[in-house]
Amino acid sequence: MIEARRLHILRAVADHRTVTAAAAALYLTPSAVSQQLAALEQETGHRLVDRSARGVRLTPAGEILLSHANAVLAQLERAESELAAYGSGEAGTVTVAAFATGIGLVVGPAITELARSSPGIRVRVRDAEGDASLLMVLDRQVDVAVAVEYRGAPGEDDARLTRVALYAEPFDAVLPVGHPLAGHEQVALGALAKDPWIGPYPGNPCHDVVVLACEYAGFEPRLEHSSDDFRAVVSLASAAAGVALVPRSALRGMDLTDVVIRPVDGVAPTRRVFAAVRRGAEEHPLIRPVLKALETAAAPSP
Repeated sequence: MIEARRLHILRAVADHRTVTAAAAALYLTPSAVSQQLAALEQETGHRLVDRSARGVRLTPAGEILLSHANAVLAQLERAESELAAYGSGEAGTVTVAAFATGIGLVVGPAITELARSSPGIRVRVRDAEGDASLLMVLDRQVDVAVAVEYRGAPGEDDARLTRVALYAEPFDAVLPVGHPLAGHEQVALGALAKDPWIGPYPGNPCHDVVVLACEYAGFEPRLEHSSDDFRAVVSLASAAAGVALVPRSALRGMDLTDVVIRPVDGVAPTRRVFAAVRRGAEEHPLIRPVLKALETAAAPSP
């Protein structure tokens, strides 16, 4: 009999690609993870992982088992949801991981809505970038992720997650006030090819958006300054350290005295934001109202 707990460990190892990282995410020791993998291999009668200096890779047998593990774990989530519904499930805590702007734009308003519509639900918030929050959901560290589309992000057909689209917003060009293009109504990205750039670190989903937008415009941005804090990015632009692309909502409430904000000419780079839960958990009586409140908060005003 295969233990579901070991299937969860197998999936964590596949997601994190090393035993050490999977162990940290699951709050286990590396030796405990290795022991559980060995027990799972004994249960199945197959070698499931290959270990090397670069990390851990699933064998073909491991990939087969992982596809079934995703289905089994999703069904267990559905079972928990139905049992919670049977027991009413009207009170409890839901943990949401979201990036800073998403917290302000949709998570905060969702909490206000839930206080009115579902007062028994308490939301606990954790600040996390979009790529990190998805792994936190899969590792059961949080219940809901508010994440950003990025290269390599799990797609809508991913067997591990259920996604709910929330909103999309353009990136605007941020230029020092003395920039030669500051007087233009719109800015073509190609015209910024020779400028120094300020942007998020690699691994941040917004870094992918910026780099891809520049690549489509025919150049690779020269990123001289890096920060995941958009306030720092704007501050550096105001000091004429370079130019940047910043999501429109992130600019709200900032001191923009020494910069100019211009829309991008043509098709603007866009940040697409969605909520994600473990597949099967979307109907949980605690999680379903949270997803609905996030959708309501993200809906455009009439």
